[in-house]
Amino acid sequence: MLPTPDYVFWFATGSQDLYGDECLKTVAAHSQEMVAGLNASGALPFPVVWKPTLIDSVSIEGTLQAASDDPKCAGVILWMHTFSPAKMWIHGLQRCRKPLMHLHTQFNREIPFADIDMDFMNTNQSAHGDREFGHMMTRMGVPRKVAVGHWTDPRVQAKIASWMRTAVGVVESAHLRVVRFGDNMRDVAVTEGDKVEAELKFGWSVDAYDVSEMAKAADAVPAADVEALTDRYYADYDIILEGRDPAEFRRHVAEQARIELGLRAFLDGHDYQAIVTNFQTLGGLRQLPGLAIQRLMADGYGFGAEGDWKTAAMVRLLKAMGAGIKDAKGSSFMEDYTYHLVPGAEAILQAHMLEVCPSIASGKPAIKVDFLSMGEREDPARLVFTCKPGAGTACSLVDLGHRFRLIVNAVECLPQDVPMPKLPVASALWKPLPDLPTAAEAWIYAGGAHHTAFTLDLTPEQILDWGDAMGIETVLIDKDTTIRAFRNELRWNEAAFR
Repeated sequence: MLPTPDYVFWFATGSQDLYGDECLKTVAAHSQEMVAGLNASGALPFPVVWKPTLIDSVSIEGTLQAASDDPKCAGVILWMHTFSPAKMWIHGLQRCRKPLMHLHTQFNREIPFADIDMDFMNTNQSAHGDREFGHMMTRMGVPRKVAVGHWTDPRVQAKIASWMRTAVGVVESAHLRVVRFGDNMRDVAVTEGDKVEAELKFGWSVDAYDVSEMAKAADAVPAADVEALTDRYYADYDIILEGRDPAEFRRHVAEQARIELGLRAFLDGHDYQAIVTNFQTLGGLRQLPGLAIQRLMADGYGFGAEGDWKTAAMVRLLKAMGAGIKDAKGSSFMEDYTYHLVPGAEAILQAHMLEVCPSIASGKPAIKVDFLSMGEREDPARLVFTCKPGAGTACSLVDLGHRFRLIVNAVECLPQDVPMPKLPVASALWKPLPDLPTAAEAWIYAGGAHHTAFTLDLTPEQILDWGDAMGIETVLIDKDTTIRAFRNELRWNEAAFR
């Protein structure tokens, strides 16, 4: 499994020294109790680390600089317990390179009406201090997530937890490395893009290698290792021979084991977290990587077909953001293939020629070996299955030539009750919200791709928040979308992101 670091989140409380040491002791005690309570709640996917109260520009700048320099810190939660004059925050916010959440809360849930006095008012004035702080963040254009409500409220904790996963996506993006074997599929537009601008905007390093490097890595795998992994395949998956000779079938499966082991060695040795292939550029490979890619995705690597490095990077980020979710349903590379246009039951059949991640499988996947015209190589082995039903999110990152746009569509994955015995690939059947005609029309107006990064574990909000943190245009297609409003949003964005 591709490891994700053990991230933590810092909790920083803003105040000042106007009200004396006793007030500051109370502020520190309150924030420590809040951090302990958040960690004990069981609602957060990552631990929160308390930091001393920030009362001047020096302590603020030092703390936010330290957070930026700490590779284990994935974000900072900021809360103004008392009034914290916001000019003190300018230099620290300018230097902060980690995702920020502005938690607009207060220590006490209720106003103590019978006992309230000015000491209490001066100490507990988040309603005052957070607005001053929020003004400065807005004036500076600092990306952040705002959560409002009492810190013990499960809804607030859920919002913090959700943002934490987005923050991990932001931090992981900063050092994401994508390897491309070959170039983009010839004559295809949407998989192209400005890789230099992507590194400036997102932090992605996108490097090209000749496919001979993949073939060389695969050829270097010892035969005993190939046999051992092939045995594991046969133990972990069902086998669908469909009349093929068992020995010949196994030889095709073993070729994917050889590719998988070679790719793992290459990716680990060169520190890549996402991979791109192109069936038009296979060189010395005997098969287009299929089963090998599927298993790499299941272990957390990103993937994009036909040279689609943008989708490969997004799949990797979805994997990183969803790591450790209890009862996770999975994320995958996906492609819109064909429509079911029965009125009232419209849906899209999603698939790809080979490479759909088994993390989204509704049951035990099976190995098939089948003919594939693309690539002009021997029949590749692949896993076949259908997708779990439930709410999902599909996203497409496109390069419009002068800016990136992230398009996010909420979808409902449908049970696949009707067998498709002649379809030799994994598939999903989903209804895009609000309905197929509206969603497809909006998607096309937005310039969305036919490839998507798809997840059953993350919400549209989490992915949109990632795009907002990156400073790019984001648009959402969901149950509330209307074409008129959506087209107007695209027009407004033309001006906003010029």
